[in-house]
Amino acid sequence: MTQVIQKTLRDSAAMRWTALLLLALAMFCSYIFMDILSPIKDLMQETRGWDSTAFGTMQGSEVFLNVFVFFLIFAGIILDKMGVRFTAVLSGAVMLVGAIIKWYAVSESFIGSGLETWFTNNLNYIPVFDELGVSPFYQGMPASAKFAACGFMIFGCGCEMAGITVSRGIVKWFKGREMALAMGSEMALARLGVATCMIFSPFFAKLGGSVSVTRSVAFGVVLMCIALIMFIVYFFMDKKLDAQTGEAEEKDDPFKVSDIGKILSDSGFWLVALLCVLYYSAIFPFQKYAVNMLQCNLTLTEPAADSFWAGSSVTIVQYIIMLIVAAAGFASNFQKKKSTKYLLLCISIISLITYCYMGYMRQSAESIFAVFPLLAVLITPILGSYVDHKGKAASMLVLGSLLLIACHLTFAFILPAFKGNAIGGIVIAYLTILVLGASFSLVPAALWPSVPKLVDAKIIGSAYALIFWIQNIGLWLFPLLIGKVLDSTNPGITDPTQFNYTAPLVMLAGLGLAALILGLVLKVVDKKKGIGLEEPNIK
Repeated sequence: MTQVIQKTLRDSAAMRWTALLLLALAMFCSYIFMDILSPIKDLMQETRGWDSTAFGTMQGSEVFLNVFVFFLIFAGIILDKMGVRFTAVLSGAVMLVGAIIKWYAVSESFIGSGLETWFTNNLNYIPVFDELGVSPFYQGMPASAKFAACGFMIFGCGCEMAGITVSRGIVKWFKGREMALAMGSEMALARLGVATCMIFSPFFAKLGGSVSVTRSVAFGVVLMCIALIMFIVYFFMDKKLDAQTGEAEEKDDPFKVSDIGKILSDSGFWLVALLCVLYYSAIFPFQKYAVNMLQCNLTLTEPAADSFWAGSSVTIVQYIIMLIVAAAGFASNFQKKKSTKYLLLCISIISLITYCYMGYMRQSAESIFAVFPLLAVLITPILGSYVDHKGKAASMLVLGSLLLIACHLTFAFILPAFKGNAIGGIVIAYLTILVLGASFSLVPAALWPSVPKLVDAKIIGSAYALIFWIQNIGLWLFPLLIGKVLDSTNPGITDPTQFNYTAPLVMLAGLGLAALILGLVLKVVDKKKGIGLEEPNIK
């Protein structure tokens, strides 16, 4: 008698990776919007009067509701109760609403409107939050920055909800398979959004020879529409999977508040969560100031206005080359033939060198920092596959912390020493940025696949939500702190390209040191309790 084995979408590698691609593309778009104003910080000061404190306060507002109104905790409960597909579409819709509000806040239409008057006269004092020193607004904050902060708060709710939903979705589709590789690949593609933002935000802001920051944010809004479409397509794929497996989106065993207690009582969970907040706080807030930091520490000379390097077409060419770097490097990980593998690696490396040369010729800080995720795209799948088959996740977190410390100290002390050396400074910047991106790739490949080893599958959505909530405390605090430290250590400086960034960078290196200590403690706890963080995912 022949037995028919029923296969599901999850059993098809093509379908699994298609689902991953949809989720990754949505996060790619959200990463672009998250930092859409970062490469044009100087233009925001010149055109909207945002000093570093206003800029940092607005950037930190992204996670305000997640942290202080506990929205992320509710998002985790929604995810556990309603399932991946409902929460994915909801998060996409919330991100789009927030993006539209932020776009209007920085638009020319907002200037002189009744809304501008209202925001100028209001929200200068928020009871309780002002007393605690955590208000998302302050007396004298530009009205456009206040309203943009409101939109960014809403966007942040959707973005972080999407983050935990995507992580849960990957677990659903890849558990028992190549999960770390999938998570690493998703983050590698999503982080290309950082490079895309760094290249195209200034491109749209300066398009046609006139400066308009509105165009940059409008570009981000269009991408958020695409993100919502990706989540809707995923909705139908996920629904078909459940129809095949007979699984229900809502769990038979309902969520209980006591589940949170179970998570919080686990020391391994706390070590992973604290390591996460320290590490991410040293990266994401830095991204928001990185372009301005390079502008302040590199000797950049604008190319002649009539040259190829000053035109708009060079931006498109450079971005295409960047995509070749990423695509060839990423694809090389999946080649069985050594000749094909090494050919793709050579193409990726040659393209990377070409990209760096073009960034040097353009004398553009934003295109220099755009190399940040490129090495990560190449090595994240390698690291994810290594964790899947060999383990050593906790050791990777320790290595990532060491690299993080080295990079921030290099930016703080070595890069400024090369100011005046047009070639040397840019070479140091490129190498440090690439290493920083590589260190960042160690976290998703090692940390996120470790969470299912710490908590029960029924409450994994809540576990991710708690980690993201703790992480968001740092993502709210440190953009604000960097802005305040910049203003306090650079009194009287109005030129946004003349700030001294030493103090903020040393602060970020301190976060890396704390993460290193926690990583070492995590290794000891893992060995003592047998959590399995150093063990492979596929056995």
